[in-house]
Amino acid sequence: MPARFPVPGGHIEVAVNVYGLGRCHYVRTDGTETQLTPHPASAEGRRAYLDRTRPRLSRLVGVVSTLLVLIGICVAVPQLVETISQAPPVADSLGTFDLPVRVPLEVNIAAGIAAVAGSAERALRLRSNWLDSLAS
Repeated sequence: MPARFPVPGGHIEVAVNVYGLGRCHYVRTDGTETQLTPHPASAEGRRAYLDRTRPRLSRLVGVVSTLLVLIGICVAVPQLVETISQAPPVADSLGTFDLPVRVPLEVNIAAGIAAVAGSAERALRLRSNWLDSLAS
């Protein structure tokens, strides 16, 4: 991946990420691109159906999923920075970073699960990006 499949009048480009399709476009020979519509029976198709039939609910689900991803990042990144800063070469050149509070294991697990759930939902809307990979 990514893959390119020749079809009459152009080609189809497909790329996947951790959570599903990252790209699925029809590219015409003149270079114009069209995002392909997911099959109605697929998870992406059912998510698109929700967006068409219940736009407010879909928007709410989208906002919640984005918040879950951001919460996961806000919990994980400071701990990652602290861990990296403890490495001798980094500590010698930049100093160390200590979190003012210790995050309990249960909070880490809950934030991780929430970030994965939010990233999976964003993938169903074909909106995942590097933040989703970072959060999980």
